[in-house]
Amino acid sequence: MAKRTETVVDVQGKQLKLSNLDKVMYPDTGFTKGQLIDYYIRIAPVLLPHLKGRPLTMKRYPSGVKGQFFYEKNCPVHRPEWVQTTPVWSEGNNRWMDYCLAQDLPTLVWAANLADIELHTSLSLGKKVEQPTFLVFDLDPGAPANMVQCCQVGLRVRRIFEKLDLQCFPKTSGSKGLQVYVPLNTGVTYDRTKPFAKKIARMLERAHPGEIVSDMKKSLRTNRVLVDWSQNDQHKTTICVYSLRAKDQPTASTPVTWKEVEQCLKKKDPGLLVFTSDRTLARVDKHGDLFASVLKLKQKLPKIEALEGRRSWWPESVSY
Repeated sequence: MAKRTETVVDVQGKQLKLSNLDKVMYPDTGFTKGQLIDYYIRIAPVLLPHLKGRPLTMKRYPSGVKGQFFYEKNCPVHRPEWVQTTPVWSEGNNRWMDYCLAQDLPTLVWAANLADIELHTSLSLGKKVEQPTFLVFDLDPGAPANMVQCCQVGLRVRRIFEKLDLQCFPKTSGSKGLQVYVPLNTGVTYDRTKPFAKKIARMLERAHPGEIVSDMKKSLRTNRVLVDWSQNDQHKTTICVYSLRAKDQPTASTPVTWKEVEQCLKKKDPGLLVFTSDRTLARVDKHGDLFASVLKLKQKLPKIEALEGRRSWWPESVSY
């Protein structure tokens, strides 16, 4: 059994014990726990605004990405006293859960030291859990479909919201698919956002039944893209932008431009939208936070009736 090693560091005035920094978390690439923590320190200036105030579900991989993992909703009782929490009522557990809040760099480093590779956040702020700040579509391809098909569906989603005079923003999931965020920031509730997202997904499926599915059954996904509308729920979480993913490589959920989405579709190259930790950091150095508007842009969600009788909004194809 490997000997446990510890390193004491000062992070913005907070003392932290970091353990086993040489431990390999991604065996295929040799990416270590020290590199994991370093990534989160370097990406923190753009990541922390997207974590601030949001209940955090930690997905921890104590033995690395090839080992067992577990989700941790309740903030660990052994947390430092300066780690903030927010209470959220759990209907499933019939009790209050104290979620961690990653409000600052010391908390982010503390979480990374717990092998919290993936950061899953609520669509809401902890102080108003019934009010999502954005609407989300998770576009998940069923093999042999891949990111290229997700780009085509993503562009169809964008066209619909353009017709509604709303902006939306794409990011990779860090895994196989693409995610589209529609900023709201206007006090809307899930009672409105979830049915609205479901309506769009169902209409897309009806317009393109051979390419799109809105039902979660895996048996229906073969060579189709699932437009997952169900994430728009108070009790669900979505991978946070800039979070790493527990895949063969340390890929990150990375904001992209619609031009990049168009290029991926045009060149039919899914690799164009795969970003490892180093590529994501380089993009931030060059472009800043392409997802900043998601936190600030205020947009009013139309009534669901605005989607009725709009056949021209559901084009047969999107090509570039």
